[in-house]
Amino acid sequence: MKAEWILFEDKSIIAVNKPAGLPVHPDKTGDSSLMEQVAAHTNTSVHLLHRVDRPVSGVVLFAKRPKATKSLSEQFQRRTVWKTYLAIVKNKPEAEKDKLVDFLTKDNKRHKAILSDEEVKNSQKAVLNYEYVASSDHYHLLKIGLETGRYHQIRAQLAAIGCPIKGDVKYGFKRGNKDRSINLHAWKINFRHPISKEIIEIEAPLPDEPIWKFYENVLS
Repeated sequence: MKAEWILFEDKSIIAVNKPAGLPVHPDKTGDSSLMEQVAAHTNTSVHLLHRVDRPVSGVVLFAKRPKATKSLSEQFQRRTVWKTYLAIVKNKPEAEKDKLVDFLTKDNKRHKAILSDEEVKNSQKAVLNYEYVASSDHYHLLKIGLETGRYHQIRAQLAAIGCPIKGDVKYGFKRGNKDRSINLHAWKINFRHPISKEIIEIEAPLPDEPIWKFYENVLS
C-alpha cells in the first residue's frame, strides 16, 4: 500500500484514500484488495466498517482494535456517521438541491440495484440528499450526503433522475471510462473517535485527473 494513501492513522483506526479500480475486500477476481494491503501495513487484522464500490475512489475507514470496531459499528448502525460523496454527471438535475427517497432491491444475478417508489418484498429504504455545485463544458458536479448506505445507492438514485454518473455504463451512462472507473468519489467522512470521543472529519483528496482537477479549484 502506498504511504500517500493513508489519510489518518492511530492505534485504533486507519482511514485510506482508495484509488478507483481497487477492490475494498477480496473478491472472485483474486486481485489484491485494499483490506489485505491495509492489514499488511498495520501488521494486524483490521475490520472493514463500510464499503466503497470497486470503480469508486475515496475514503475508506478500518478499525484496528475490537473496542474501536464495536464503537464505530454502533455509530454506523445509529446512522451518526456522515458520509459525503462527489459525483460528476452528464445531465444537470432539474432541482439544484433535493432529497431522494426510494426503495432499493438488490438484483444478485445482474449485480445491480433496482428502485421502486413503494416498499416491495426484500426492499430497503434508500435516502440521500444532493446539491448542485458547479459545471464544466460537458459535465456537472453534485455533492451527495448519504442518510443510508445501500448497495449501489448513489449510482442507482442519480440514474433514476436522469443523471447517470460519468463512466457508469451499468446505470445508463453511454460509455465507460478507459480505466473502468466511474466519477464518484467518497470525499469526506465524519464520526466520533471511538477512544477520544472527539468528532473527526477526514477528507480524501480528489483523483489526479484533469476533470477532477477542474472541480478541485471550484471546491477550494
